Amino acid sequence: MAHRRGYSHHLDMGKISFDAPPLTPPLAVFNEFQASMNSTARKPRQYWQRTTFLALFTLVVVSVYVLLVSQPSLSPIGNPQGSDKSFASIATQRLSRLSEKAHRLTAVHRKRPQGTTTSTFEADATTDTLPALQLTPEQELAAVTTFLASLPQNVIPSNVDPSKPIDPQLVLDFDTRNPQALTEIAQLEHDAWVRYPVVFYSKMHSPISRDLEKIILELNLLPGPAIIPVEYRPDEEVLRPLLERLTGASELPILLVGGKIIGTPQEVKYMHSKGSLARAISDAGAIVDGLRKKKGRKH
Repeated sequence: MAHRRGYSHHLDMGKISFDAPPLTPPLAVFNEFQASMNSTARKPRQYWQRTTFLALFTLVVVSVYVLLVSQPSLSPIGNPQGSDKSFASIATQRLSRLSEKAHRLTAVHRKRPQGTTTSTFEADATTDTLPALQLTPEQELAAVTTFLASLPQNVIPSNVDPSKPIDPQLVLDFDTRNPQALTEIAQLEHDAWVRYPVVFYSKMHSPISRDLEKIILELNLLPGPAIIPVEYRPDEEVLRPLLERLTGASELPILLVGGKIIGTPQEVKYMHSKGSLARAISDAGAIVDGLRKKKGRKH
């Protein structure tokens, strides 16, 4: 039986040429390529490291030059037209003027009614042009009495001349140059005698002064009397002649009812015996036996 010759699927090894390029690159070529890629990846990091180092080095060099070589002066600029002493004097004067103006402006704004507006320049011009307030004897007595009665620590300076009108700024708590000063002093005069309807400038070493003080205290007034012991005060030497000028009384004690002297100490004792002293005090706004009634209501 004849056999049919068929096609063989086996590879003929004799026909393969070994000069053909291999299917995969050699190991050396692969290593070289990988090294090249790694070098390219590391290059940016090294570049920025070098750049940062150079920047820091430049900054250090510039700082050393500024601090050690150039040595800039940190002292204030001197006066181009004179010495440092004259410049300091001018600066002090300007600050003093500014502080004085700021004080006046503060007083103006504090007392200004709500809803009104005034620019800084207008307020400053107004306070600079207005003259200082001159008090009448009645206003001066009200201002001094309120000043002394409100706080025992308040004293009149020893350099005050009692024979002349006192500087209003010594006894008033507002700027006397602001446009509302006249209205405010009129209000102060009214409020002084409402708050202190009975004021007694006493002389403790005088028997008649002690008698009058006892009479006043026994009336149990509401509001209570303002008793000011003149001879125990550090401003006695100024206050005595000042009260004499303002009230016309030549000696202590002095009793003010509603801001006015109602008589000499002997006349006050006589008025008390007739009952007219209590009526005069009631007319001034104080309540006789008001303190006792107030204590009774509390119980």
